[in-house]
Amino acid sequence: MLEHADHAVPRHRHGYCVDDVARGLMVLCRELDPSEALLRQAEVYLAFIVHAQSPDGAFHNRLGYDRRWLDEPGTGDWWGRAVWGVGTAAARSPLRSVRERALTCFESAARCRSRWPRSMAYAALGAAEILSVRPGHSGARWLLNDAAVTLRVAGADRGWPWPEPRLTYANALIPDAMIAAGQHLERPAVLTDGLRLLHWLLEEETHDGHLSCTPVGGRQPGDKPPAFDQQPIEAATIADACVRALDVTGDERWQAGLASAVGWFMGDNDAGISLRDPDTGGGYDGLTAGGYNANQGAESTLALLSTLQHARRLA
Repeated sequence: MLEHADHAVPRHRHGYCVDDVARGLMVLCRELDPSEALLRQAEVYLAFIVHAQSPDGAFHNRLGYDRRWLDEPGTGDWWGRAVWGVGTAAARSPLRSVRERALTCFESAARCRSRWPRSMAYAALGAAEILSVRPGHSGARWLLNDAAVTLRVAGADRGWPWPEPRLTYANALIPDAMIAAGQHLERPAVLTDGLRLLHWLLEEETHDGHLSCTPVGGRQPGDKPPAFDQQPIEAATIADACVRALDVTGDERWQAGLASAVGWFMGDNDAGISLRDPDTGGGYDGLTAGGYNANQGAESTLALLSTLQHARRLA
């Protein structure tokens, strides 16, 4: 599946982003039987992320084509995704050198904390990867604990249990991180809250029997689907969270949630149009009322690939 993708470091008009390289590293390291080319590419991605890290564990995000950083190190979403990426590499790479270098990078990053809930949620997924192979790792446990505290805020409205006043982006990331925290920290109440929140989100984002993703402008109580533009990252986080819920509980209803995410990419969506380019294997950037955004950015293609990875593994 990944052999047909362009494995150059993901880039944008103004340079390269740790944000997308970290996603790429995560997808590469989740491959069950990677080729030699994919293993080498994972080494390149990891080297880029390590280069982006500052001594305090934070990360730059944007590198210009002149090899100069365009920003200061920080702990925004790119930090969380970098932690997720190196955590996955440390836990899953077949190469010992990659696992060791990724673990060192993770341990430095795990000293940081972010004020942004989604950044903490991404980091929590990286900590969960570490704990899947090193259950006693103190840095990963503390990071996962602090993420759970940040995310576990019950909604005041029974009809709107979401911990924020509106849905925004990558929403299933929040219950995914809560489920991971409940599992690895052995906290049944956190696990239950995460599963309930994921179930509510799936119901909220289902319309006429298919996934109807929260649009880029968000969704608040009272908004009715469908709405546009819908983003691939939303479907990909639904897939990630449902697979984790399935692995943790064994409840096959979560497999239906994964199927809805796969279906969204393949045309079972509000526009009835596939978001996968059959010629390149890339993913289109968004679902619009009239079709799709024909651009094929790194985030969208990686969202498609990661979702199809889950489907292939469970098949």
